[in-house]
Amino acid sequence: MKTTLKTTLSALVLLAAFATPTTASAQAADRPLAGNISLVSDYRFRGISQSYKLPALQGGLDWSHASGLYLGNWNSSLSGNQYPNGASLEMDFYGGYKFALTSDITLDAGGIYYLYPGAYWNGFLPTKPKFNNFEVYLGASSGPFSAKLYVAVTDFFGLDSTTGGKDSSGSYYLDLNYGAEIMPKLSLSAHLGYQNVRNYTSGDNDLSYFDYKLGITYDWSGWALGAAVVGTNADKKLYVASDAAGKVKRTGEPGLVLSIGKSF
Repeated sequence: MKTTLKTTLSALVLLAAFATPTTASAQAADRPLAGNISLVSDYRFRGISQSYKLPALQGGLDWSHASGLYLGNWNSSLSGNQYPNGASLEMDFYGGYKFALTSDITLDAGGIYYLYPGAYWNGFLPTKPKFNNFEVYLGASSGPFSAKLYVAVTDFFGLDSTTGGKDSSGSYYLDLNYGAEIMPKLSLSAHLGYQNVRNYTSGDNDLSYFDYKLGITYDWSGWALGAAVVGTNADKKLYVASDAAGKVKRTGEPGLVLSIGKSF
């Protein structure tokens, strides 16, 4: 049966929803490669659950050069309910250039490609619209504060005239963050973001929303133990997902996300 517009838009937003992978920071010249692995109780991308509010395994590898150039790959398991027909996997590939503008301000410019192997939107055979997405970004950081703007070069995670009725390239995401160590081995992080979905910002199909995150991380013998409250004001009618049995979950509702991870 052909997917309704509401269901289609819901699936899209679910897929578009982070913890967005963090692009590489410049490492020391004698350590150009760095990896990370983590287990989270819920994979949230820009506030929206990507794993049907279930645990996800994540990991990545970063390469950086003393000049400021970097490349990286980050991966996460996710829900086949939200990214059907594929490997239930997200693979992100990114690269960019980070440099000091002043002694206090660092700029970061680059691009990121989100790949969902084998996954495609239901309800549009014989075509198989993909969820894959490409964004460019520009960011700045100073001390504990950082800000970054992402702009979709492609239609936003496959939302186009076929899947949603309108194109969506040019959608953007504003990412504001604060992070600091508040006591030995304990860090505090705060985040506020705004996702704009171009041509889907009004009426019954308003996909744009704010998201937030407030969390703490404890360094336990080299392992990062985290807990964060994550939520959005996304439209509850649109940001939903269901399984084969018809069980519905609202993927943008506030929730507690627990994590354990390690860098190497």
